[in-house]
Parts: sequence; C-alpha cells; structure tokens
Amino acid sequence: MNKIKWGIIGCGDVCEVKSGPAFSKIEHSELVTVMRRNAERAEDYAYRHQVPVWYSDADDLINDPEVNAVYVATPPNSHLEYVLKVAQAGKPIYVEKPMGRTYAECQQMIEACEKAGVPLFVAYYRRQLPYFLKVKELIESGIIGTITVVNLTLLKSPKIADADPNLNWRVNPEISGGGHFHDLASHQLDLLAYYFGDFVDIVGIASNALRQNAAEDTVTASFKFESGLIGSGSWTFTSLASHQKDQVQIIGDKGTITFCCFNDTTPIVLETDSKRQEFSIPYPQHVQQPLIQTIVDELRGIGNCPSTGHTGAKANWVMDKVLGKI
Repeated sequence: MNKIKWGIIGCGDVCEVKSGPAFSKIEHSELVTVMRRNAERAEDYAYRHQVPVWYSDADDLINDPEVNAVYVATPPNSHLEYVLKVAQAGKPIYVEKPMGRTYAECQQMIEACEKAGVPLFVAYYRRQLPYFLKVKELIESGIIGTITVVNLTLLKSPKIADADPNLNWRVNPEISGGGHFHDLASHQLDLLAYYFGDFVDIVGIASNALRQNAAEDTVTASFKFESGLIGSGSWTFTSLASHQKDQVQIIGDKGTITFCCFNDTTPIVLETDSKRQEFSIPYPQHVQQPLIQTIVDELRGIGNCPSTGHTGAKANWVMDKVLGKI
C-alpha cells in the first residue's frame, strides 16, 4: 500500500483539530471522504476541510473503492458495529479511544480483524507525543534509580452538562461505557502500560457521589504491573474548580518524575538529590499526527505503530477490573 486514502466515520469535534487535518498533512496519506449521519454537518465538514467526498451513510464510505483505510471516530457505542463492517470489507482500521464500552467488545473487534487479516489501531496518541516520550526517556535512563511506586491523581470539577446525558454522551454509560473515568482514565492507564508493561493485579472501588447522572464520579484503584511495580490511582470528578489537579508521580530510590496527562503547559519535573530540572514540551497542533504517522508507516511496510487493538483492549480490561465488571 503506497498511498493511504482515509475515510472518517463520524467527523465530529475530535476531527476538527486533534485528528482530521493530520491525515492530509502526512506524506503518502490523504483524507478522501468523511461521513456523518447528519448530512448537513457532513457536507459542512467536507467543505471546511477541503475533503472531496462526503456521505451520511457509513456503508457508502466503507464500500467506497477510493477508501483503503478507515478511521472510526464515533462515540464508543458504535465502535464495534463499524469495526466489524470495515474488517469485513478488508480495510485497515483506526478506532477512537476508548476502544469499546467493555473489554468483551474489544475482544470481538480483535477477533474480527484477525479473521479478516486487517490491522487494527487505537487512538491512544500519547504513546507518540514528544512530551510523553520524554517521560519514557527519563524512566529508561535510570536517573531516578529503582522505581518503587507510581501514583496518579486526577481531580476535575463537574460540568453543568453532566446533569443531562443528552447534552454530554460521555456521562451516559449506554453510549460511552462509563463516565469521565472511562473517557479520561483510559488515556492514563494506557500510558502507564506503555511505560511499565501490562497490569496484572488490580483492586478498585467506585461511587456515584453527586448522582448527577448514571456514571461513577469517584474512583480509586491499587494495581501491580508485570514487573512487580505497584501503584495507585485516584479519579475525582466532584472537585471545586479551584482545586483541580492532574498529576502522575513516578518515585524511585534516587529521585522522582512528575508530569500531567492533560495539560502540555505544565512541565515535566525531574527531581534528584543534586538537581531539579523542568522540561517544557508543547503538544503539536494536531495531537494525533505523530501516532497517525506511525500507522501510515506500518501500512506502507516501513515501521510499526505502538498502539494496536491488543494494547488498546488492555486499557478496557483494566477499567473493567477497577469497576468490578469482570
């Protein structure tokens, strides 16, 4: 496959800046068609982003002979349906995160793609962002010695729209699979697995403290990685706006690395006995572009993408374990 000609199913908000424009900014890659059930919005997106063809029916896009790879950018409740259809059509798939509503849905996607012989990639784009690769570099350098624990804290204030799942699908478990934990923790858990290997032991507890909607709003977990490293996570979506916090702290016997997952204006901080260093590394304009580049490279036979169906499904497995679903 020399040139990757992409079609997007679900050209909503995530496709405006984070992902959509990147497909045509990468060499040997082009966005040739988009689809959205609302025809007017599909046409508008295509016009504004200079995409030559648009559809309001996903089957039309999937079966378009000009399309040889598909990006599924819809909410999680339709990921399984579309991934199965694209796999049956024999085309490579890039699916948004979280990969599915449950680990079981992810497994179905993997099985369908393996049966069809098509690659499956998942949009855990932090695996290729320079900010997070710098963290990985510091971990692997050994500068903080033997790593003994990793602690994750995310405090977010509730949103007005959270009280109405019709306004915010992310807090409607039937659509998203969970609440803000499912949406945001998936990024963090995938990143920790990228740094430290698979999770092997997890204990979690969750509650719906404010009862704004049907989703959990407070979650805590303790976990162990295959290396034996242990850690903890605390996710609270009931905080005061003035007390919001986004922090991951990696503690070693010779120092610590502290960084955040959702704010590139906060530097990475390295602290040892002898020094304190800060690393400010802004995100690129299109945050998914570095990961999409690796997908294009793999499809062209000149590289490998670090975020696959197998790695993406593991984030769902961890979340299901934390929430007691499996």
